[in-house]
Amino acid sequence: MCFKEMKKTIFIILFAFVAVSLSAQKEVRKAIRKGNKAYNEQLFATAESEYSNAKEGNANSKEAAFNLANTYYKQQKWDEALAEYQHYLKLESEDPVKISSAWSNMGNTFLKKKANEKASNAQMMQQGQEGTQAKQEDNLKLSMEAYKNALRFNPTDEDTRYNLAVVQKMIKDQEDKKQDQDQDQKQDQKKDQQQDQKQDPKQDPKQDPKQDPKQNQQDQQNQMSQDNIQQILQALEQDEKETQERVRQAQAKERKQKNEQNRKQNKDW
Repeated sequence: MCFKEMKKTIFIILFAFVAVSLSAQKEVRKAIRKGNKAYNEQLFATAESEYSNAKEGNANSKEAAFNLANTYYKQQKWDEALAEYQHYLKLESEDPVKISSAWSNMGNTFLKKKANEKASNAQMMQQGQEGTQAKQEDNLKLSMEAYKNALRFNPTDEDTRYNLAVVQKMIKDQEDKKQDQDQDQKQDQKKDQQQDQKQDPKQDPKQDPKQDPKQNQQDQQNQMSQDNIQQILQALEQDEKETQERVRQAQAKERKQKNEQNRKQNKDW
């Protein structure tokens, strides 16, 4: 094969490669657009499928990764959402606002996990109470760290700053509660050692939680923590509703503009 023919062959191969690459990119964009449309219509399973198709076409697509993580979040697939946000953070290294958004969403996801942690039955709670409590605290601390990372990249995000403050307060309440429990336990053990004879449970006011002021205080702290979680989650849901309303208004405006353009074109014709 002469040099001229070899050069021509190489050019054909390169042209074919570029054509295939452009076609693949087009399919990725098409899948993302379909996913966005399904997401805005709250068809999250369909959106998940389209974003997954886009990722198969381009594993380094930042948009597909971020949107897929949001879709998992909407379907309460917390672990999948966290994994996909982490994947996105490996891809995005340039835009601090987008990086901050991913970390903030991870904080929200950990908080959702905390709010949805429930034992399957009372026996599991009784047998594994300490382990369950530690798991809940871990999710709160992971949420706190995620919010901190978000603010490092975008210090002006006031919503994330508020969420961080609430989570920090919840963690402090839990730590205070644990200290009180440990102190009460030590006092009870010391009291038992000093007693020569076991008291009648009916005469021990601590046998009745309703008459134990410390128990009532702990119950109030638990309720305050749950209320704080609900406040954050309600705020997140409100933001989502407002975003969906803005999307619907934008779509209606776009349809109106297209209709006006069509009428104008028909008139000119």
